[in-house]
Amino acid sequence: QVQLVESGGGLVQPGGSLRLSCAASGRIFSINDMTWYRQAPGKERELVAVISSSGSTNYADSVKGRFTISRDNVENTVYLQMNSLKPEDTAVYYCNAKMRAYSGIYLTNRDYWGQGTQVTVSS
Repeated sequence: QVQLVESGGGLVQPGGSLRLSCAASGRIFSINDMTWYRQAPGKERELVAVISSSGSTNYADSVKGRFTISRDNVENTVYLQMNSLKPEDTAVYYCNAKMRAYSGIYLTNRDYWGQGTQVTVSS
């Protein structure tokens, strides 16, 4: 069974740093874009950062210069290094991966989501 498992969330003071990880496992043929989203209470889910299979990146304006997305294509893992954290970064962070993977005996292309990890920035 293909799944994404996130880790690294927690409580941090303003100005601090956290590093999120998201590992894909299962019968994976290939992974295209890997993306971090976040959802704050009472708000819609928003894109934070995306990285292509070749390493091209894009960021939300609100995190540019503070967050860095990277990936390890051997370990099928995506990371989000978050520096200079602000209270408004508080949210549940989700990873998403567009993967070609086996579902039974069939290869399918679809989006997979992690379970989410809470990031709280507070003094």
